[in-house]
Amino acid sequence: MIKNRIKVLRAERDWTQEELAKRVGVSRQAIISVEKYKYTPSLELAFQIAETFGVDITDVFEKVKED
Repeated sequence: MIKNRIKVLRAERDWTQEELAKRVGVSRQAIISVEKYKYTPSLELAFQIAETFGVDITDVFEKVKED
């Protein structure tokens, strides 16, 4: 499973899902789906999200083992 910190990073910047979506160039629904683990982003989208936040991709996404 790929965990993410998108919601936390958005909150730190006081960004809505809509604002992040516009900055990244995707729909708000795409951001919601990634945040809620319903959709694993492509590598390109993952890097784009990290770049938008101004952090390394590993600061946004982390692979964790499922029990």
